[in-house]
Amino acid sequence: MRRGLRLLTQATEAFEGFITSLGHDIYFVEPLYYHNAIIFERYGFNYQSGRRLMEQVETGFSPGGSLRALLDGSTPFRKPEAAGSIRLRSWAIHDGILGEAFTDVTMYKRVGKSAGISTCPGCEW
Repeated sequence: MRRGLRLLTQATEAFEGFITSLGHDIYFVEPLYYHNAIIFERYGFNYQSGRRLMEQVETGFSPGGSLRALLDGSTPFRKPEAAGSIRLRSWAIHDGILGEAFTDVTMYKRVGKSAGISTCPGCEW
């Protein structure tokens, strides 16, 4: 798997400098996909809305969970190994495993502070 450019740390720091120069100490993002929300969590963001959905996704993909039971290989995006992978979970969600669209997730970050949230502990990329 390709690791990307690894620029989000520098971009976040630069953006926080910009936010501070405007006299603000908080900003918002709207992750459009599950994996984006996880990335933002790892950068210290908190949830304004959608945390319950993220926790339900974690519970659903856990052993005995309702989403895990749907990982039956019926599509290329619903393989059993998706339960333990952020990337593959995101594909399964995009494939409609939730029964609804992944929407209404809004996150915020306080400049210089981390919320310390992880809705998918122990999950690999």
